[in-house]
Amino acid sequence: MNNWHFKQAVRALNSGGIIAYPTESVIGIGCNPFNQDAVTRLLELKQRSWKKGLILIAANYKQVLSLIEPLTPILEQRVFATWPGAVTWLLPARPDIPQYLSGKSKKLAVRVTAHPQAAALCEYWGGPLVSTSANLAGRPPAKTALKVRYNFRNNIDYILPGKIGGRSRPSEIRDAITNTILRV
Repeated sequence: MNNWHFKQAVRALNSGGIIAYPTESVIGIGCNPFNQDAVTRLLELKQRSWKKGLILIAANYKQVLSLIEPLTPILEQRVFATWPGAVTWLLPARPDIPQYLSGKSKKLAVRVTAHPQAAALCEYWGGPLVSTSANLAGRPPAKTALKVRYNFRNNIDYILPGKIGGRSRPSEIRDAITNTILRV
């Protein structure tokens, strides 16, 4: 993929925009997780409550270290066995992370993505991104840029071109502490 596309996506993120990009199974929409106005706009677009929390994707574990409590060796082994990959883990959040990211939980949903473009996007950006499926709450997620445009009209600031991965379902969500699967 041309670097120009990643630069455009980062430019949109830097200006508080919302972008769309391919992930392992759907088109995701995201923004700068530390720009509360952008996160609020994204939640309003999706018609989703902040109380549920949001998923952050990253290119590697280092990109999320400052957001989570240190993991025990057992938790590290459990989590790293699935990363990079399509497993999102609920990890103990540091107390100072914005509540709009964790919602009503003391945990933060994090995934080190295996999708090459999503990972490259996080590398270009230099950190994690909010990542949620490109759909209105309760509706099927978008799998094409055309469907993103249909769902959100002109409210997405940049759509990174590319193809979604081969998974048929959104990422699995697991609680690292209890090892419970919350979404298959």
